[in-house]
Amino acid sequence: MKRRVFLSGALGVAAMIGGGWFAWRESSRMGPGAERAAPGTAAAAAPTDLYALTLPDLSGKPVAMESFRGKPMLVNFWATWCPPCVKEMPDLDALHKKYPGVHFVGIGIDSADNMRAFSEKVPVGYPLLVAGHGGIDIVRGLGNAAGGLPFTLIFDADGTVSRKVLGQINPDDLARSLDRYT
Repeated sequence: MKRRVFLSGALGVAAMIGGGWFAWRESSRMGPGAERAAPGTAAAAAPTDLYALTLPDLSGKPVAMESFRGKPMLVNFWATWCPPCVKEMPDLDALHKKYPGVHFVGIGIDSADNMRAFSEKVPVGYPLLVAGHGGIDIVRGLGNAAGGLPFTLIFDADGTVSRKVLGQINPDDLARSLDRYT
């Protein structure tokens, strides 16, 4: 029993160290100005107004978040280097299929290249947008002071936040929150 607890703890520490190293490596690979938001995108908009943002999709096409207004929306901030983010992606995709009346949007705190490679292995049916590493400022502006991931928000059709989830989602619990939109 003690050996199992020790091994579990050691694996957890190794995962945290590996994730931290990967995040450091990715952020240090970004040279000055790389993956920075252009004028009129995430960095130029007020971070608390998600609908003011325009973010590129995985092909580089700009997507205005305003285009999702008028319908309930679930926004999930995630990264390929975040194990709980990766683990919840299939659950979010299943919820996306179950609730067609709700826009689902994944916003990656990662590079477009990493997100494209990930989406080939774990495809989802909803749009994935790229915020880059500057996306941490967006989540902080939306009430996640720690900047932790994953971070999921549910917006009503009028754009008000009805729910915030910091950490990996529980699909049954999240479904109960989305049931009001059916």
